[in-house]
Amino acid sequence: MFRATFQKLRIRVHDVLEVAHTGDLTSRVVDVFLVTLVATNVLAVILESVESYSQQYEVFFTTFEQLSVLFFSLEYGLRVWAIAEAREYETDSSWKRRLQFMFTPLALADLLAILPFYVSGIFGVDLHSMRVLRLLRIFKLTRYSAAMTMVLSVFRSESRAFGAALFILFVALIFAASGIYLAEADAQPEALGSIPAAMWWAVATLTTVGYGDVTPITPMGKLFASAVTIIGIGVVALPAGLLASGFSELHRSNRQKFAREAESSLEDGVITGDEARGLDELSASLGISSEDTDEILEHARHFMDQEFPTRSCPHCGKALA
Repeated sequence: MFRATFQKLRIRVHDVLEVAHTGDLTSRVVDVFLVTLVATNVLAVILESVESYSQQYEVFFTTFEQLSVLFFSLEYGLRVWAIAEAREYETDSSWKRRLQFMFTPLALADLLAILPFYVSGIFGVDLHSMRVLRLLRIFKLTRYSAAMTMVLSVFRSESRAFGAALFILFVALIFAASGIYLAEADAQPEALGSIPAAMWWAVATLTTVGYGDVTPITPMGKLFASAVTIIGIGVVALPAGLLASGFSELHRSNRQKFAREAESSLEDGVITGDEARGLDELSASLGISSEDTDEILEHARHFMDQEFPTRSCPHCGKALA
């Protein structure tokens, strides 16, 4: 009896801490609270970097930080405890599920939200010196943002391609720094007197930023710099192209996934209230716009009417007896 009640409580805690489903008011309130807390923490870190604000409101910032860490620590502990009831893990062991969860990107983001505070307390590091690390709490918003989830999915799916692009960029960087060193070392020994010193110019030129603090002055150097600038356009375009193709492929895959669910819901000719709520939640999690959702549903209805013409009325779409 007690074990069953305990398990129900853990399931409820897991459901509340996950992104809210339609109709779950408690989970929605918790989501809004956590998102607001993360946003105000980021704002507090930014304002605390202003010396006048930091001195005038030091007690407020310190108290707010301590309360925030308390809430984030409680959230992290409850997530680790309740993840034992998650159904997405293959193992039946509660502790193995917890360990797998603790090494997921979202769990690591939750850990980074509280780690600087405890590190500063244990090792005696000045908390203000770790202010920038507290900005990592913004990654907690990934759980509630379909857009950020899509970005992470694209980077994960295109990781090998991005690795190849970064390798090409590294080779181009070495080539550019070495070339400008050979062409300009004698003319500008202070700025370009070594290959490591020339790498700043190479980075600024390859990324087409061109700060102008170091520029070639010899004819050979100018000719080489022109070639590096042109090459840089292509090097920078590689990651941009990978991102664009990755987002396009992910959007197409998400549309297909939503279309399959829509067709499955329309197998009996109608979409029930529960099925409609499920489709709404799925479209939100996949980052599909309402216009695309309506288009996919209309296409699914047309497809099902052609496959099963006797199951639904061609005018109102209701199931026929």
